Amino acid sequence: MDPLQFLVPLGWLAAAGPALPYAIFVMTVANLATRHLAHRRHVDQGQEADSVEAYTPHVFTNVGLVLLSFVYILVAPVRGTILSVLVLAMFIADFFELEARNVEARNDMEIEAPKSSIAASLVVLVWTSYFALFFVVEGIWNQFVVA
Repeated sequence: MDPLQFLVPLGWLAAAGPALPYAIFVMTVANLATRHLAHRRHVDQGQEADSVEAYTPHVFTNVGLVLLSFVYILVAPVRGTILSVLVLAMFIADFFELEARNVEARNDMEIEAPKSSIAASLVVLVWTSYFALFFVVEGIWNQFVVA
């Protein structure tokens, strides 16, 4: 008996659970793509105005990653918790990077790349690619790591 079965209806996770790592990986790649597009938009906005606005597709991928990582906790508690911590760190870094871009736009400075957000999203990408694409290196991995 699952201890969470009375709190959360977990029946739907039996079907969706195995696909979650792939969905999270795709959302992570989409997040990196929207991060690049958001930076280009922020550079354009910084040259024209005194502030930059959040890029809606990037906000969508950020929130989607947070929600998917929380759902993944129900499927794989340890990997999901680690992923959630990494995604929340990326989410918080994005928030502060947006505020930094606003300061740069207000002071007529050059709009820099969001370095901490990029680093955090690359860590999330490495972690998600490990458990989504493990089948690629599984044969080689099993030769060297004995369980």
